[in-house]
Amino acid sequence: MSSVANRVVSVVNLGRMGFMAAYDVQMRYVRNHLEEMAGKPHVHGENMLLLVEHTPVYTTGTRDKVYSADYEKMLKKTGAEFLRTNRGGLVTFHGPGQLVAYPILNLHHFKPSMKWYVCQLEETLIGTLRRFGITGRRTDQTGVWVDHRKIASIGLHGTRFVTSHGVALNTDVDLSWFSYIEACGLPGVEMTSLSKELDRNVPYQDAVKPFLRTFQEVFDCELEYKMLEEKELKSVSVPAPEHRGPELSAATPTPTDLKEVGLRHMSTLAGAQASFFLPFFKPLLSSSPSSLSKTELSVPKEKEPKKIDDVVPGKERAMW
Repeated sequence: MSSVANRVVSVVNLGRMGFMAAYDVQMRYVRNHLEEMAGKPHVHGENMLLLVEHTPVYTTGTRDKVYSADYEKMLKKTGAEFLRTNRGGLVTFHGPGQLVAYPILNLHHFKPSMKWYVCQLEETLIGTLRRFGITGRRTDQTGVWVDHRKIASIGLHGTRFVTSHGVALNTDVDLSWFSYIEACGLPGVEMTSLSKELDRNVPYQDAVKPFLRTFQEVFDCELEYKMLEEKELKSVSVPAPEHRGPELSAATPTPTDLKEVGLRHMSTLAGAQASFFLPFFKPLLSSSPSSLSKTELSVPKEKEPKKIDDVVPGKERAMW
């Protein structure tokens, strides 16, 4: 185990963001770690914890299963994106009402073991649920469950023990998005959320503080709070949702219309931690819900990549 000085993790709340934009932020920090390990001068690899609430997207991983063009087309008709990624695992959904956390860690500062890392993430999720009075458990399938219902998923990638991708905890996500897929490749799996288990609305923001407290305890680290510079972030926007395609049957369950995203989906931290992020999100929070879909921070605009590639060399490993 490394010294506490090396176990400082900077927390960044990205707010509502598309999958590829968040992936780009991840890769910037992964590159810094790998370049520092390779001895490149004036490069510092910083351990990061990126928090994000994605716009609707179905993603697949690297485990052996072919997802056809027709399958991709069908999922896109729901109004969500469809992306093939380099994480481990099979198909899953990310969207509003889900706390997604991407730890970008050099495990040499913790313990250089991906198996250990997965166990720590599961323990973090179980501990977060415990703070809500919910008993979570492990099974032989990676992720966290409440009885037979799955509430959190894990999909990872590692390059020389530098981690990317991460975990997704369902808070108040519309669970009908999962009805179009075999989530994580598990036929008949029942998905659940904090809101469903507690029979009350638990928005994304309410889960952030319990998650951070538990992460700090489980990983025995110090958390610092950071706001990204313009050069580190492309853009943060809340795009208007696409509508369900006309070819879907009217009898097919339809995800809740996302037009009225409102301010409840903007990612500010609960309690005292909100003060660290409020200046960063102030331009967005001052906007009315009707104009939110066009709101962007004044940062350089770049075209998002259309697919995910392994952009850094070295020994790589995708898990789950």
